[in-house]
Amino acid sequence: MNFDREEEGVPERAQPVVAVGVMDLRREVSVRLNGEFTCEEGDGLSGAFTARTEGQAILITEGDGRETVRSSRIRLEGRPGSTFTLLNVTIGKNFHWERAEEQTFEGNLILLSRGSGVMAVINEIPIEEYLRSVISSEMKATAPMEFLKVHSILSRSWLLAALDRKQKKCGTSAKVSEGLQGAGEMVRWYEQEEHDLFDVCADDHCQRYQGVTKIVSPDAARAVKETEGKVIAFRGVICDARYSKACGGITETFRTAWEEKDVPYLIAVSDSEHVYPPIITEEEAHRWIISKPQAYCNVDDPAILAGILPDFDRETKEFFRWKTEYERDELEAIMKEKSGIDFGVLREIIPLRRGPSGRISRLKITGSGGSMIVGKELEIRRWLSPTHLFSSAFIVETIASPAGEIEKFIFHGAGWGHGVGLCQIGAAVMATTGFKAEEILSHYFPGTEVRKIY
Repeated sequence: MNFDREEEGVPERAQPVVAVGVMDLRREVSVRLNGEFTCEEGDGLSGAFTARTEGQAILITEGDGRETVRSSRIRLEGRPGSTFTLLNVTIGKNFHWERAEEQTFEGNLILLSRGSGVMAVINEIPIEEYLRSVISSEMKATAPMEFLKVHSILSRSWLLAALDRKQKKCGTSAKVSEGLQGAGEMVRWYEQEEHDLFDVCADDHCQRYQGVTKIVSPDAARAVKETEGKVIAFRGVICDARYSKACGGITETFRTAWEEKDVPYLIAVSDSEHVYPPIITEEEAHRWIISKPQAYCNVDDPAILAGILPDFDRETKEFFRWKTEYERDELEAIMKEKSGIDFGVLREIIPLRRGPSGRISRLKITGSGGSMIVGKELEIRRWLSPTHLFSSAFIVETIASPAGEIEKFIFHGAGWGHGVGLCQIGAAVMATTGFKAEEILSHYFPGTEVRKIY
């Protein structure tokens, strides 16, 4: 996606419209239309209704019990100023903060049958309106203005690069080699290309998008407006601008979390004014993870965190350095449920490969039933927790009985999320100390520049 108009002659583009999957695999949804909407069939709709699947079709039933629309695809276009509200929207799916919310959205509503008794609920909206919600959902709309500008440019870049990648159908999302005996390998990573009926989802798998409900400050709209059409680019191509909540002191490389390739602007960067060397050995990983080095994301000031993190994120009290403990039989049960593999009595959990931030991309698990190597970082986090470990940058401590049998596994860890690209908490703290948006972006994405493409 080359956009250097001066050098390549690429014309200016119109603002894209994005299809966001807010809910999926639902048999029934409750909707409230706040204003007038028009159905493609020509009917006008307003007020509350229920949509449910019936065979291949979706049936809309209004509040008085009247069945008004039946189709496999229902598109409701809102008149100017109209919004719609969805009840029981799941956020943080499978994470420790998972919950249901009532959320209100601008733009159009599409109900699309999957043909198997379930439907997808899609919000069709121009990208700049979408971004106002993203930057207020990922972090807090009261965060510093320079950080909100950073996130506007960042999220716009990620989305446009993702749409381009999806259109080209490039990249893979899984590589699985089954087998337990003899240390088989099960390696998976996840991209947004797996979404078939919409461009991106509304949850952490892509970008948090929780409608206008979270836009509690005019600064969000101002940040998007002042950066309209701006992206970060590397050598004339829009950057695949990844980000996570807290890197733990050093950001991670692309290949640790996803496909085995190098991305020149997604490399290890110290989240600090100091330069920290990459983690190479297990001894270095141990020293790094049990330490608390100076870093922008090493912050525990309640006032700062209250100004930048959504309320449910602040329920996570320890994220720069953290500890999780399991009784051995508890961890055995978790791993059996999450992986589908019965390892028997757990004997060893050994890191085989780490990235420069200390995040593990290959982990060997051995029990009385055999061994398995698991990767990449997100799959490791899923196997070792009822939800997810905060990150795969951890060391393993074991507590044994007098007879030498392991009784407890203790994970000491660093950071929150995959750690690739921008560190959200670190960047927000940089903004509070006076860094400008372009300085923050160039820090986390070396060699890039900000360009306006529409």
